[in-house]
Amino acid sequence: MRWWLVNSGVGWMPFTFFNRYAKWCFVAFSAAGITLLSAVAGTHLWIEKVEFATESDPNCVKWEWDVEAERWGQSEMGGTDPSLGFMARFGIRSAWLEHHWTSPGTLKQVNPPFNRFGTLDDLAPIERRLETARNFLDGVLDIALPKESAGLLRPQTVTDIVIRRADISERMGTKAGLTEARSDLQRLWGRLPAKGPLASRIALKLGDLNFRLGDSDNALAWWARCIQMTTPSGGEFAQTALPLPAVPSSPPPSPAGQRTLASALVSLSAFYAMSGQLRQAQALEESALDLLRSVRSLDSSPSPASSPQALHALYILHRSSLISVHLAEVLYALKNPPAQSMKWLSQAAQSSEQIAFALAGLPLVHPKAPGSKIAHPPSPDAPLLPEYSKSPSMRKPAKSLLRDARRSATEAWNLLGVLHEGKGDIKSLQASLDCYERALGWAGVTPNGVHGNVKAGEGILEVEWKALWGSYNRVREALHMKKAIGESRK
Repeated sequence: MRWWLVNSGVGWMPFTFFNRYAKWCFVAFSAAGITLLSAVAGTHLWIEKVEFATESDPNCVKWEWDVEAERWGQSEMGGTDPSLGFMARFGIRSAWLEHHWTSPGTLKQVNPPFNRFGTLDDLAPIERRLETARNFLDGVLDIALPKESAGLLRPQTVTDIVIRRADISERMGTKAGLTEARSDLQRLWGRLPAKGPLASRIALKLGDLNFRLGDSDNALAWWARCIQMTTPSGGEFAQTALPLPAVPSSPPPSPAGQRTLASALVSLSAFYAMSGQLRQAQALEESALDLLRSVRSLDSSPSPASSPQALHALYILHRSSLISVHLAEVLYALKNPPAQSMKWLSQAAQSSEQIAFALAGLPLVHPKAPGSKIAHPPSPDAPLLPEYSKSPSMRKPAKSLLRDARRSATEAWNLLGVLHEGKGDIKSLQASLDCYERALGWAGVTPNGVHGNVKAGEGILEVEWKALWGSYNRVREALHMKKAIGESRK
């Protein structure tokens, strides 16, 4: 019987089954591996050819958006620098992918390693995607620095990578991350000539980082360097003690210089106001607003503005809006009549809304009443126009400007609501309620209105949202009570 089973082949059936199973597993895993490798290769090819492409729009070059574009060690023809080698180029693309395509909401936060940032705030959580992107760039620099010393890389390659690493460290939001970002940019400053748009932007960033780290003296010194480099007669400054930063008499001719100067003036305005130097803040803000108005007048022309020119004008207008908000707060702190602060806040709110509507391609007036002066409702979820979202140089600054315009509109309307609320009468309370409702609209209220499903929008902190929502409810209840008392007296 045993002989029959062996010769009939029945005894080999289990071996035949496992053999086929192994073959199918090999085929399945091979197909999965090939699919995964193809997906990775395709993703990296897309980043190399599309995301790292050079700017081809001459108007973007004319308005110098290309010099402010986020660079990841690209060559002149686009793509990563070939001299970096396969592993370093793969690391740059991986860092970009982790930084831009990984959603922070889908990953948990992790603690930075103790040997990275020291002991300043090692227990502070940071986003894993930022830590991973930073690790990729660390590995890239380990490869790139020896090659740069051997003269194998483009002069700009390592500079681009260090700037990106500093940007990611700053975005971590911890004191240690800010310190690391400042160290990177200070080392980079020693590699660059103290002139040109890149040097002025690094000086501005170093001023902001020192301000956030509590080093006011160094912050003022770096802002002074930035302003001096952007002024028409500034050029390369002397390596001596700098005077306190002051508003120049005329704007720089370069569009990139104008944008850098406008941002530096906003930083100075915030510094003087927050440090209690109110008279100094008022003088600087009034001079800065006059200067920025002259910048906008230079952009006016009878022909329709191109998208890069329009974005430049909107950028300058937004910085004027921020300084107007600062000036309103300073005037109120100096005990000036509230009407003066309300005038500046109204201008800031209207300008911020104009910027948000322009970037989203929406009209300023209500779509159901085009012939009236009824304002368009807040549109916190409206996307960017395609001419901005599809531009390699303008996509990021336009997206950031749209977010910041919505936020500054929220802040201006909220402060207007506070000033109206302080008067206490029914008319003022109604105006305050309208302002709070408008602020809630820009902060992220759904189209169903303030009584529907509400949530904070992009760029609005949860604590800010709760405070704004509480102010709206407080004024609404006070208004109802005032009206009820008025009706009972009739």
